[in-house]
Amino acid sequence: MPKQVDHEGRRRLIAEAVCRLADERGLEGVTLRDVAARAQVSMGAVQRCFSTKEEMLDFALGHVGERIGERVRARLVRSPAQSAGTALGHAATEISLLREEHRAQARVWLAFVAQAVVSEPLAATLKTNYAALEQTFTRLVAEALEDVADAAGAVTEAGDRAAAEPLDPRREARALLALADGLTTHVLIGHLAPQEAHDVLHAHLGALWERAAH
Repeated sequence: MPKQVDHEGRRRLIAEAVCRLADERGLEGVTLRDVAARAQVSMGAVQRCFSTKEEMLDFALGHVGERIGERVRARLVRSPAQSAGTALGHAATEISLLREEHRAQARVWLAFVAQAVVSEPLAATLKTNYAALEQTFTRLVAEALEDVADAAGAVTEAGDRAAAEPLDPRREARALLALADGLTTHVLIGHLAPQEAHDVLHAHLGALWERAAH
C-alpha cells in the first residue's frame, strides 16, 4: 500500500523550517530550496504543500500567530480564579515576547511584520491575528474596569464621578497591544532590557487601574 502522508503535519513542519531560517537570516534569506533542506523533505514535497513562496510564508505567519495565541489562552485558563486585571497582565506579557525563551519567536514575528508592509496576504493574516487579540484584550479590560469600579465604590459615588471621562475598553485594549508590540522591538534592538520593558508594561496597567478608580 502507498505510504499515507500527513499533509497538514508536513505543512507545519515546513512552517517551522521557515521560522528557523527567518530567525537566522530574515525573510529575504528564506528560499524554497533551503526550506526543503531544513525541513528534511524534497523540493517537490514543499511545492505540493504550497504553490508559491508567498503562500508558504503566509501559512508560516499564521502558524506563529497560532502558537502565540495558544500560549495566551493557556495562560488565561491556568488559574481560573485570577482577576481579569491579573489575567490581562499575564496575556500582555505573553504577547510582548519579552522572555529569553521567546526571543527567537519575537525576531521571526517582527520579520513577518516588516514583510507585511509590502505583502497584502501577510498584512491580511496579521490583521486577523490582531483582531482576535484585540477582542480578547477588550473583554479583559472591560471586566477589569468593572472590578476596579466596584472596589472603589463607583456605584454609590456616581455623582462624584460624573465629570470623569469613561474609559473605553476597546481603545485601552488597542493601546495595550500597541505598547506590547513596541516593547518587543525595543528589547530586540537592545534599547530596553527585558525587565525594564516588563516594568513599563505593568506601570501602564497600574496607571490604567488608577484612572479607573478615580
